[in-house]
Amino acid sequence: MASQKEKPLSANAAASQHSFQVILMAIILMLVSSCLAPSASAVEQEAEALLNWKASLDNTSLSLLSSWVGNSTCNWDGIGCNNIRSITHVNLTGSGLRGTLHSFSFSSFPSLLSLNLSHNSISGTIPSEIGFLKSLQILDLSENNLNGSIPHEVGLLGNLTILSLHNNELSGNIPLEICMLNSLSVIHIEKNNLTGSIPESIGNLSNLNVLDLGENNFSGSIPSSIGNLTKLKELYLMGNQLTGTIPNEVGKLKFLTRLGLVNNRLNGSLPSELSNLKFLKHLVLSGNNLSGNIPPDLCSGGLLEMFTAHNNQLTGLMPTSLRNCNSLVRLRLERNQLTGNINEEFGIYPKLAYVDLSYNRFYGELSENWGECQNLQSLKLSNNRISGRVPQFEGSIQLHILDLSSNNLTGTIPRQLGRLTSLFNLNLGDNKLSGSVPPEIGMLTNLQQLNLAANDFNGPIPEQLDGCRELLNLNLSKNKFSESIPLQMGSMQTLQVLDLSQNSLMREIPPQLGQLVKLEALNLSHNELSGLVPYTFDNMLSLTVIDLSFNHLEGPLPNNKAFLEASAVAFENNTGLCGNATGLNACPPETRGGKKGSKSVIFIIVFVLAILFFAFVVFGILWVRCYSQEAQNENQFAVWSYDGRLEYEDIIEATEEFNSKYCVGVGGNASVYKAELQTGRIVAVKKLHIVQDSGVANFKAFESEVRTLSEIRHRNILKLYGFCSHPQHPLLVYDFIEGGSLENILTDENHAIKFGWIERVNVVKDVANALSYMHHDCSPAILHRDISSKNILLDLEYGAYVSDFGTAKLLKADTSNWTSFAGTFGYSAPELAYTMETNEKCDVYSFGVVALEVIMGKHPGDLISYFLSLSLTSTAQPIQLKDVLDPRLSPPGNHVVEKVVTVLNLAFACLRTNPQSRPTMQQISNELLF
Repeated sequence: MASQKEKPLSANAAASQHSFQVILMAIILMLVSSCLAPSASAVEQEAEALLNWKASLDNTSLSLLSSWVGNSTCNWDGIGCNNIRSITHVNLTGSGLRGTLHSFSFSSFPSLLSLNLSHNSISGTIPSEIGFLKSLQILDLSENNLNGSIPHEVGLLGNLTILSLHNNELSGNIPLEICMLNSLSVIHIEKNNLTGSIPESIGNLSNLNVLDLGENNFSGSIPSSIGNLTKLKELYLMGNQLTGTIPNEVGKLKFLTRLGLVNNRLNGSLPSELSNLKFLKHLVLSGNNLSGNIPPDLCSGGLLEMFTAHNNQLTGLMPTSLRNCNSLVRLRLERNQLTGNINEEFGIYPKLAYVDLSYNRFYGELSENWGECQNLQSLKLSNNRISGRVPQFEGSIQLHILDLSSNNLTGTIPRQLGRLTSLFNLNLGDNKLSGSVPPEIGMLTNLQQLNLAANDFNGPIPEQLDGCRELLNLNLSKNKFSESIPLQMGSMQTLQVLDLSQNSLMREIPPQLGQLVKLEALNLSHNELSGLVPYTFDNMLSLTVIDLSFNHLEGPLPNNKAFLEASAVAFENNTGLCGNATGLNACPPETRGGKKGSKSVIFIIVFVLAILFFAFVVFGILWVRCYSQEAQNENQFAVWSYDGRLEYEDIIEATEEFNSKYCVGVGGNASVYKAELQTGRIVAVKKLHIVQDSGVANFKAFESEVRTLSEIRHRNILKLYGFCSHPQHPLLVYDFIEGGSLENILTDENHAIKFGWIERVNVVKDVANALSYMHHDCSPAILHRDISSKNILLDLEYGAYVSDFGTAKLLKADTSNWTSFAGTFGYSAPELAYTMETNEKCDVYSFGVVALEVIMGKHPGDLISYFLSLSLTSTAQPIQLKDVLDPRLSPPGNHVVEKVVTVLNLAFACLRTNPQSRPTMQQISNELLF
């Protein structure tokens, strides 16, 4: 039977069938589209959910979400949508949000792919409703104030690839459900308060690239299942309480580049399998109880950049792979029990920047190869058994720290060390070095710490040490230095600690040491010093620790808190010290508690000479005013510092005849230039504007500033180095303060954000201390009369210096203190509008304005008037703390907020209308002694 053939369709039938197919396809597309496209109500639901959450946030957050109005969510700040207008991304990182997530309707966002609320101030718990975000791939709630546990419902987020909850206050265990999220590639839950053990099921996360559980309270051992994470590149478990050994399975993580196990309680030896990690760049194992040898092929991949295993119990020699590890940048193995010949254990490392091998058992002599490490910034080899001489380190041009202390080094200090101009810490103490200290050490202009104690150095202390103009700590104790203490030491204005004890220093203590106004600790004990303790020590207001025992000193103690409160042992075994200190006899009435005879005569002579010198300075200034035309050829520049006497031409040369490129500020009466003198010192040169009509007035300001600053010494008052009496260009030369004025820092957004609450409180304290000194410790009292943010300078560490004394006035009790107006509008006391009588309460008022400006980040302006209205009417609303805090900073934490409130209360007290009701600067300074 023949098979039947299908009958062909007629043309009309074929057309009908094609039309049907087109209609059917259209219907299908409409159905699909209706399923995919959100309804109008769905869009409105998403908008309503976000607006409800916005309404629950703190009022300070509302301005940051000002675009969140209406229903057009895709145009809102921080919101991203897909092509069908459904919200897929919420990114509000660093938006200053304050509130909770309890009003966030997670179920309203079925299409959400990423939720980033990091770097805010969100508190409370993470709601369990977060499990409704089935499409979520990225969840970032880091850098907030979240507490409570991680909800188990996070395990419902099956598409999650990145989980970031670090830097919060989360507690409890890691939910086991998280270990079932196979899509996870990154987990950041470090810096919380999580507890319990690391679950064994963590090994199920086979796609994980980064696992950071650091700085929590995890205990127990590292699970061996960690070896199943074969795609892992970064593993951080530091800062926990993990115990046991490092599992051998870590060697299976063949792509690992960073392994951090710092600060746990791990013990046992390092697994040899670490040598399998060919891509390893960072290995940090410090702060454990690890023992045994370092694996031999640790740097076999040739990529290791950082290896730190300090504070363990490692033994043995350095492995060959580390000796030839050219990639090494940072090596810290201090405080172990490693051994070996220091000359043979190390090669040349072209990239090496930081080395610390202190507190081990290395021996042998130091190789000159260390000098060929041109990137080397820190070399610490202290407390070993190293012998031989100190290398020259001629190639180590970037060396910042050199610590070879507590070894067996011999010979002298090589003069070539003076070429290491980047050095800021040099410690050669407790060796067997001898000879004299080379004067080239004075070329280390950036040096902050110098320790040469406990050696056999002899001869005089080199005068050139005053070239170390940044020195904070100088320890030359336990040597054989002889002769007298160099006068130039009084010019080392930055010194905070000076220890010259246990030497053979002779003669009198130079009065110039009294110029060390920042000095906090001074030890001159066990020497052969004689004579009186200089009266200039009265001005050392920062001094807290003093030891003058075992000398031949006599006479009265200085009128200084450190001397009055020191124990008796600080003055024992001297010839005849007297005073009010414990254990000393009271001084006879004939002198300032001192002793009759030649010493008293010397004291009187010195005192008279000082008065004559001051009179000479004042007379010289007046002479310039009266005979300026005759002085045009003098052009003399006198500097009261260790730089000696300079010429006017030195300033001209340093500023290229006052080229504008050196100008760092212009005011109504002067321009300020930055100049580097031939000595290397950087100074600020203030050139007064002498014009036809106001030249006399400006010259009076010049005189006033010279006279005032020559009389005061305080660490928070700008130091005057000298003046130039050139009739056309009268100059004042100050210490150059790198940070600039308080006004500039507060008005610059980048600088203001870095200017934190602690630093701001300290600036207020510094200014208060300076004014308290001027008002209460100077006789007669000195009024500044122009305290404002532009006249307060800050160094790079936010130390404050009161400057610009051109309007300063000496307040004499027996004379009239009426004067013409001086000051800056907006900072001047209101009483100056109707009276020109000047007293210290005018400075107090200006201080109050500045203190408010520091906390608010801007001039208080209308707030001052508003504050005054509080005392005049009962209808004014009290000022809220949040209304006066600089909004560019996060609110101060619990440990700072009390200090900020104290500053504000004192500031408002300074702004009282009645001058007599304002506190004194001494009271303010005492209140700020936190």
